[in-house]
Amino acid sequence: MQTPSPITPDAPTAIRAPLLTQQWRDLCFLHWAVEPDAVARLLPGGTVPDVHDGLTYVGLVAFRMHRVGWLRLPGVPYLGSFPETNVRLYSVDGHGRRGVVFRSMDAARLIPVVMGRVGFRLPYLWSRMTVRAVGDTVTYTSSRRWPGPRGAYCRIAVRTGEPVEEPTELEHFLTARWGMHNAFLGKASYLPNDHPRWPLHRAELLSCEENLIAAAGLPAPCDAPVSVLYSPGVPVRLGGPHRPAGLPTP
Repeated sequence: MQTPSPITPDAPTAIRAPLLTQQWRDLCFLHWAVEPDAVARLLPGGTVPDVHDGLTYVGLVAFRMHRVGWLRLPGVPYLGSFPETNVRLYSVDGHGRRGVVFRSMDAARLIPVVMGRVGFRLPYLWSRMTVRAVGDTVTYTSSRRWPGPRGAYCRIAVRTGEPVEEPTELEHFLTARWGMHNAFLGKASYLPNDHPRWPLHRAELLSCEENLIAAAGLPAPCDAPVSVLYSPGVPVRLGGPHRPAGLPTP
């Protein structure tokens, strides 16, 4: 296995011919530290937990997806715009490529959910969802509809603060992710992305009630998250999947 690639705040490679374009807006990043052995079995074959100072992380990321579009076509205004909340882990493959692994992806539009599940084998789930901003407070709610467990929920409220002038090494580790690992047709694949450098803000967690992490097969958090961040968002381009991820599957 190669040494993991350096963590860089800017995308290491620009995607010239994107498979998908989209915008991620009003993002809330919540993270809890976990031991790598606790999540290793949940990663696709060919990947292992990515670690920072001996620990890896479970992320709960709520945001608005805006105007998803194919290739270089304009983004779709209705079906391509919806709230989404992800439970994710952090991974690295045999080529040293760092990425994320999604354990669940709750979204508020049924057609994109079906397309994501069938076309990309991603764990999309259909949920009732809202994202509301009043002053400097942003609230995110979701309640799962299909395929289940029905009623799995999340309610987050954060107060946004000052811009982060210089993110810490951990904050770069958690947010500067330039690809996704996923099991696709029996093999591990890597889907790269690029976007401008994250505009991050400090955030105060006002409330967090959820069972999405447990529903994703992970231990439910017992403590407050170790990192709470907010971003107004970035435009994003996703490239086509690369296979294989690079480590032999046991």
